[in-house]
Amino acid sequence: MTSITRLDVARWRLHRQHLVGTPATDPAAVVRHLLAVQAENHSQASWAVATRCAAPDAAVFARLYDDGALLRTHLLRPTWHFVLPDDIGWLLDLSRPRLARSWERQLEQEGVDRPTAERAMTVIGEALPGVHLTRTELGEHLAAAGLVFTGHALMLLAGYTELYGIICSGAARDGQHTYALLDERVPHTRRLDVETARAELVLRYLTGHGPATERDLAYWATMTLRDVRVGLADVADQVGSFELDGSRFWHAHDAAHDGTPTSRAHLLQILDEYYRGYQDSRDLLDIAGLKLGGRETSSGMTIVDSQIVGDMKRTVDPDSVTFEVRLLRNLTGDEEAAVRDAAARYGRYLERESTVAFT
Repeated sequence: MTSITRLDVARWRLHRQHLVGTPATDPAAVVRHLLAVQAENHSQASWAVATRCAAPDAAVFARLYDDGALLRTHLLRPTWHFVLPDDIGWLLDLSRPRLARSWERQLEQEGVDRPTAERAMTVIGEALPGVHLTRTELGEHLAAAGLVFTGHALMLLAGYTELYGIICSGAARDGQHTYALLDERVPHTRRLDVETARAELVLRYLTGHGPATERDLAYWATMTLRDVRVGLADVADQVGSFELDGSRFWHAHDAAHDGTPTSRAHLLQILDEYYRGYQDSRDLLDIAGLKLGGRETSSGMTIVDSQIVGDMKRTVDPDSVTFEVRLLRNLTGDEEAAVRDAAARYGRYLERESTVAFT
């Protein structure tokens, strides 16, 4: 492989994440390719998936989500992620031993011991057959059983119950997240032994996110470096690596090097996999040090040719959406046009007229 620069790697990632080059066919294909997509904010995370598709369509995403072809649950770091039904079982199994104790400590800080949490999970499971309920409604069922959970404690309990594979996302109701029984949403999901699951996670992360370092993967999956290295050894015939600035970057063999410049711009939230999918080498998004050398970027990013060129704030009104872009450097005319094109594409997804305000 010829000499690779930091900018080459950033551009390569754009291609691997379907942000440039060949787009994905639909939202399910995006999530399958990335394995899991961070999704705390449902509406913004849905764009993170849709923007990687050939024809972003909110109705298509909503239909797949409501039908259970895309699920939202807590796993990996842990936080909410979109994941496919075929992957949810083995990812939960792999995540649970590492994350359960963390959830239990947080519940203990809210005065909830493990026996109480287990009793509450039983009540939740008994409340959900055949229905999808909001978190508030789950709280009402718990209260009726003499278990009062509100606020942060109820949120933690719901996440803990997800981690144990009892519940996952249901169909959205009037814009609200609901919960459903996982066994009803996914009657059949793959289960893998630990070694096979670890190897699959490593290979699919590198396929969708590579090139990336061992520490990037350890962060993304909440794995130890030892487990990452064991997983890399297990898929050694399917991955390659190179040295850059004292770090080793790994990639899947089928991920061809593509560091070609791109004129395309993107308006992304910081939860987007292009940013949050890395930690150790996240600074490759900001090679010039315009932003990441200081505090973490604000709610959104303006990306041109793989690099952060400004902050971004989205304001949605009934008929319009405004993107406030605080530039970190001057843009050329072509770059400014690319940002406006990105805003127009996002606006069409939201079915609103778009406006860009540069500051």
